[in-house]
Amino acid sequence: MRALALLGTLLAALLLASAGPASAHAALRGSDPADGAVLKSAPGSVTLTFTESVGLLDDSFRVYDPTNHRVDTSDAEHGPAGSDTARVTFPKKLGTGTYTVAWRIVSADSHPVSGALTFSVGKPSASTTPVSTGPVENPVTGSLYNIGRYVAYIAVALLIGAAAFLAVCRPPDPAPLRTPVRTAWWALLAATLFLFVLRSPYEEGTSPATAFDLSALGRSATGRPGLALLARAALLVLTAALYLFLRKRVSPTRLTRPSRPLFATAATLSIALALTWAAAEHASAGIQVPLAMTSSVLHLLSMALWLGGLTALLITLHRTTTPLPAVVVTRFSRVAFASVTVLVVTGVYQSWRGLGSWQALTDTSYGRLLLVKLAAVTLLLAAASQSRRWTAKLATVPAATARDRVPLTVGAPPDLPAPVDAPTEEDPASPEEPPATPAGRHQAALRRSVLAEVAIGVAVLGITTILGGTLPGRAAAEAAGSAGSGTASDSTGIPAAAVAMVPFDVGTPNGHGKVQITLDPGRVGANSVQAVVFGPDGGISTVPELRLSFTLAAQKIGPLPANVTDRGGYWAADSVNIPIAGEWTISMTVRVSDLDQVTVTKKIRIAA
Repeated sequence: MRALALLGTLLAALLLASAGPASAHAALRGSDPADGAVLKSAPGSVTLTFTESVGLLDDSFRVYDPTNHRVDTSDAEHGPAGSDTARVTFPKKLGTGTYTVAWRIVSADSHPVSGALTFSVGKPSASTTPVSTGPVENPVTGSLYNIGRYVAYIAVALLIGAAAFLAVCRPPDPAPLRTPVRTAWWALLAATLFLFVLRSPYEEGTSPATAFDLSALGRSATGRPGLALLARAALLVLTAALYLFLRKRVSPTRLTRPSRPLFATAATLSIALALTWAAAEHASAGIQVPLAMTSSVLHLLSMALWLGGLTALLITLHRTTTPLPAVVVTRFSRVAFASVTVLVVTGVYQSWRGLGSWQALTDTSYGRLLLVKLAAVTLLLAAASQSRRWTAKLATVPAATARDRVPLTVGAPPDLPAPVDAPTEEDPASPEEPPATPAGRHQAALRRSVLAEVAIGVAVLGITTILGGTLPGRAAAEAAGSAGSGTASDSTGIPAAAVAMVPFDVGTPNGHGKVQITLDPGRVGANSVQAVVFGPDGGISTVPELRLSFTLAAQKIGPLPANVTDRGGYWAADSVNIPIAGEWTISMTVRVSDLDQVTVTKKIRIAA
């Protein structure tokens, strides 16, 4: 148990240390005016279009003129096209020059999204001063919010799983699980209120110190994520009332099979709790929302029944002084098998919905993180398979007698008499030595296997927490496809990738095509570079040589060679350092034969 607590602490610390800005589900699909556009006349408004419906903040838009003074605009509103758009209008005509539009909204799955774009009226300004787009995400607020989400996942799993273990498996002594159930309830309530208080600072990218402002709390209470958190708190109050009702009517030392109305009430509360997650995260936006929310609810409940039930079983195995009846373990084995089946089915569906293509599995952060989760789940299933083996062996052993009692050093009262097979001073034995009886040996092996399952399960929950805040591959592909060239923004406004499609023609038959160049993450610092060559027919083509370099003429920087190498179907460089933000020029040399080559250039925007 100490090792499990340490693992949970380390994962929480990892979330705190590595919590960069969370990637969001919504991505900018396009804008009117387009980013970088030069217009003959001043526009009357700016409209952004996203890949899903979005919520607006009080300060969703900030528009700056060529002298970097803020432009008066109307309040932000949705455009005529629907809730997936955001728009502001200008009360008076804009002058000549380059304007910067900084924006921040909240995607339908609760994550904040922000970014900036420029457009010019008449002609671009001769020079512009970098404009602050305002707070992107306060790192302390983001880290605390992620930790609160992680604690909520663990607490709901233990609360639902332990309660179901008590109701379905009916261990002889329910006392060891009372404290964990109460602790899980309090932890979930505290995490829920904590997330509600932090909701407004999280959306607006401000410090946690602004959380207790009455206006901030009011804004949290009007948005869908905030309403879901309030509903969760109300459901927890109803759960506590049900617990107090049962406590007066159920024997403190013996559990009986719950009545159908009681079971239905508990099941309804559990489903409603799971809905508060589905209504505010990825399932609530995108394609097939009703089916996705149903899948999300089943996924969360099956996760809770399995991992929470495993934790309850582990606590019971450690704190009982006699071997646990095989029927208890067998009942849980059936519940666990059904839960794993539902987890696999819903997990496959959610993975397909989030990825959109096989390529996204390796080309997007969401896909790569999903691969890590799948590896962890595979280990979890392997441990579960081992547990089922020991459960089957335990079920074949006759009911335990007094002589079958196993000396358990964890949680046993110090004043109990030594069991028959316990080591004595004359016959010292290592506490790690397996018990002598078959039931004792099988139960000890089962305890170790369940401990491994729980430990891996804690890691899976940590990965799930991070995955829930990552831009799905389908949304990333849609945004990149709509933008053509440019960037797809995450919640920080920092591009998820900078993409440019560069045409070339060496002047010979079939000596033309295009090269798609991708810089990831498309911002200042180290970037990976991938280049895919497409031939005249639009299919992927191979060339004997490809060279890339980057130049920022305005600052007299470059050319910086990319040193891409042929990776078998595409060209890539693991790291190219882009020192400052700006509109860089890509210089690309393509050689299609021993004699024919051409050098072309293309602009690409790199964010700070």
